[in-house]
Amino acid sequence: MTKHKDGKPGSLQDKRPRVLPMTILLVALCGLSFYLGGIFCAEKNKFEIKNVMDIAKAVPSPKESTVAPLQMKFVTFPECSLDYQDYTPCTDPKRWSKYGKHRLTFMERHCPAVFERKECLIPPPEGYKPPIRWPKSRNECWYRNVPYDWINKEKSNQNWLRKQGEKFLFPGGGTMFPKGVSAYVDLMRDLIPGMKDGTVRTAIDTGCGVASWGGDLLDRGILTVSLAPRDNHQAQVQFALERGIPAILGIISTQRLPFPSNSFDMAHCSRCLIPWTEFGGLYLLEINRILRPGGFWVLSGPPVNYQNRWRGWNTTVQEQKSDYDRLQKLLTSMCFKLYNKKDDIAVWQKTSNSSCYNRLAKLDAYPPKCDDSLEPDSAWYTPLRPCVVIPDLKLKKIGLKSVPKWPERLHVAPERMSEIHGGSASAFKHDDSKWKVRAKHYKKVLPALGTDKIRNVMDMNTVYGGFAAALIDDPLWVMNVVSSYGANTLAVVYDRGLVGTYHDWCEAFSTYPRTYDLLHLNGLFTAESHRCDMKFVLLEMDRILRPNGYVIMRESSYFIEAIATIAKGMRWGCRREDTEYGVEKEKLLVCQKKLWYSSSKSSR
Repeated sequence: MTKHKDGKPGSLQDKRPRVLPMTILLVALCGLSFYLGGIFCAEKNKFEIKNVMDIAKAVPSPKESTVAPLQMKFVTFPECSLDYQDYTPCTDPKRWSKYGKHRLTFMERHCPAVFERKECLIPPPEGYKPPIRWPKSRNECWYRNVPYDWINKEKSNQNWLRKQGEKFLFPGGGTMFPKGVSAYVDLMRDLIPGMKDGTVRTAIDTGCGVASWGGDLLDRGILTVSLAPRDNHQAQVQFALERGIPAILGIISTQRLPFPSNSFDMAHCSRCLIPWTEFGGLYLLEINRILRPGGFWVLSGPPVNYQNRWRGWNTTVQEQKSDYDRLQKLLTSMCFKLYNKKDDIAVWQKTSNSSCYNRLAKLDAYPPKCDDSLEPDSAWYTPLRPCVVIPDLKLKKIGLKSVPKWPERLHVAPERMSEIHGGSASAFKHDDSKWKVRAKHYKKVLPALGTDKIRNVMDMNTVYGGFAAALIDDPLWVMNVVSSYGANTLAVVYDRGLVGTYHDWCEAFSTYPRTYDLLHLNGLFTAESHRCDMKFVLLEMDRILRPNGYVIMRESSYFIEAIATIAKGMRWGCRREDTEYGVEKEKLLVCQKKLWYSSSKSSR
């Protein structure tokens, strides 16, 4: 029984006559909907097919498509005034007043904003001459190429250099080795036997002077990166590079040095005036980061040999003893041990023993072990931290005793290849073989390569250092640059016994003008043109390239024409060449920078 809406009782039979018409109506509506939907879908399909056919006609197949080369409007770049002859954009003394003096922060990299970049060509000094060729350049250079009298007057009593006629001569002296660097290095080799047998291959010299230490080691099979900050008068790095010795502008201040962790076999400081024990030992902790396990840290000068030297340091014996004790305590807490000591030289060794590093994990340890929040190899504008970077325990063959001796290590796949995406021993071997073929071809298109005309070389975007390895028997050295935005392969470069640095080519490089004889790049614009303005990268290349210097650009055919147009506006002479494979999609552009002299006056 049911009820009507008015509450009166009724039966189900009363509703049946009303249900049938409703059912018929629903069926009819569904049928009509289906019919109309079919018509609509059919018309829609016709429309879509027509559109697809139109698109297919508009877009050619991959075989038919051709990408037109990038075109660039020709522009002649003006000369900068003579005041810019030693211009270093990211370490410019004219901008120092804008930055803090605490811990010499103002001497770190501070690059100009995009709207402040110079779009002019850096002139050479008046009277500039093509540099003296290696190996003669190690002992002398033209005064007019680096016309700085201050360093000559201040350091003449220490035999750093002396002016004689039109040249600077380098007798090989230094603050801690006024009698000559060779005798100093001989004593050091007696203290560190690994310097004699190929165990020690890569070194860094902090506060390098005119790089006499690094220059002497070249003949002993040790490749040194000489490091010094930009300054108003001394131009230490410029002297080093003018001599043909590897060097780069840099300072240990508030940021990490642009090198990977566990890379250098040896670090050296000869009265470099770095306050090693101040600020919680930050500066020494950075040396620890870049020094491989089993590597050596060498210090000569205060406070070493304080018992006999303190009178000449304007201090007291008690103060120097206190400084030495603090230094020894700090090094011990960082897992270094005193390895050897004689006269003015003390040598400490970084341990390979994991048990010492395990103790740094204790809560009361100082300096403490670094946590996992910061990658050990992160080194591009990365702040220093007051903690000890611990070697990765998974890597068993990065210690100095485990790395093959030089020169065997050059062609052995490093263990850290496994840390790189797609890296393997076979990939390393393939890269090594590939660059041998390429270097042979380069010497055909540029006969000066492999002769004394080319000494300072930069590989602007290396991967594993294959180009440098292929040229190892030539009278040159290579600065291997790895992009700070690319895959981290620089550690592999160091494991091979080569040297290099991180860099971002959207900014100026840390060197003086006119410091490289050859710049090489491999697909740099293909990889970085979406970030970096091609014009400014080429202007930076012009700044650091010596007059009469060369450039080999291996690039996609898409970019070659545009690069050649900009290069012409910079007074470069360029020619296109095939690669060793003769393919159309990739070409070589071989250029030479012309020697010209400024027609303008100083107006900076």
